Amino acid sequence: MAAASDYLLLSLPTTSGSKSSISQWLEANVNSGKVELREVQFPSFKVGTLDSLVQQSEELGKLDHQLHTSISKVLETISNLVSSGSGVSGLGSGSSNIGANLPKLKVDGMDPIDYFEKFQWKQSRFRLDKSIEELIKLISNEGLQLDSDLRSQYQIYNNAKSNLLACQRKQNGDLSVKSLHGVVSKDDFVLGSDHLKTVLLAVPSSLESQFLDSYESVSPFVVPRSARKISSDAEYVLYGVTLFKKYENQFLTASRENKWIPRDFEYSDEIIEKLKNEFSIAQKQESTLKNDLMRLSKEAFSEITICWVHIKLLRAFVESVLRYGLPPTFYCYILKVNNAKDLGKAKADCIERFGYLGGNAFTKDNKGKVVKDNSLHEYASLVDTDYEPFVIYEVHVY
Repeated sequence: MAAASDYLLLSLPTTSGSKSSISQWLEANVNSGKVELREVQFPSFKVGTLDSLVQQSEELGKLDHQLHTSISKVLETISNLVSSGSGVSGLGSGSSNIGANLPKLKVDGMDPIDYFEKFQWKQSRFRLDKSIEELIKLISNEGLQLDSDLRSQYQIYNNAKSNLLACQRKQNGDLSVKSLHGVVSKDDFVLGSDHLKTVLLAVPSSLESQFLDSYESVSPFVVPRSARKISSDAEYVLYGVTLFKKYENQFLTASRENKWIPRDFEYSDEIIEKLKNEFSIAQKQESTLKNDLMRLSKEAFSEITICWVHIKLLRAFVESVLRYGLPPTFYCYILKVNNAKDLGKAKADCIERFGYLGGNAFTKDNKGKVVKDNSLHEYASLVDTDYEPFVIYEVHVY
């Protein structure tokens, strides 16, 4: 997986202490003081009813996960494109094996880490005269549409790459699969006849004698002694056989039964020229689509990340209003930890200090440690199955 920076995003009610005392405590005590603390400033949102906020909370939780998953899949796509030649798997594959060879990616012209840590609501794009419900719809539609566009473009690119691989096999494969434009010539065919036709067969070398002894009798009206050896490789011998057109299907069926491989080939100068250009055309198309997909992927990473961060912070705001009430006077912080292993300890430190905010949902054990009560606060059944005593989320920024 691509390297991510790990954070806790938490908000606390103003009743839990002064801003300065809370900030000092977080910096000094969370994860033994090994955290970087930043305060989040929310704009003035148009808050609706309690019922609408509960519904929005559920929706924001789903969108948060969905957009974050989309970002990781965009990174898979970019990694596969950079690897170049590792196959056509990628977007939507579900793989977490994102390479370490990613190019430097930007979010709105900034490093992704800086964008998150210095987040400011993009008012010119997501205007604050809209309701929270309208903002959710606007932001999610933008992010999910880009995800859909990228998936469609990736499928087009995969088709082009598959076509190129097929052309490469034709260039480099044996006589049973390779393109024949550089192998056959006009003299190898009966042309211009109303009744006769030359068909091509890739005969396994081990069956060449059996073929020569029996090809004239596997169907009616095969021209005697018409088998002409055109080319050979380590595995196959290419023969041309002339017969009456009327019995072509019967002859080809019998050939397959004898393990002689028919090669579908109609000789014409136009076909020969087309086959000569097939590889270069496929190569050019694959290269063009790859460059287009890389540009779109970088744009999608930036834009989907922008949408995801806005959804994440909007989710924190909505949850905080539901927890702490109106007007929305609460403190919101970003705590950066050293690595993902420290997230659990940092979260436990916060719960140990502010767990009392969970009311009956959190109690203290015999040692005075805050633990979760099985009889959760009524709010948990409405919004969050993983109920915490205050608003707190783990955040992974790629």
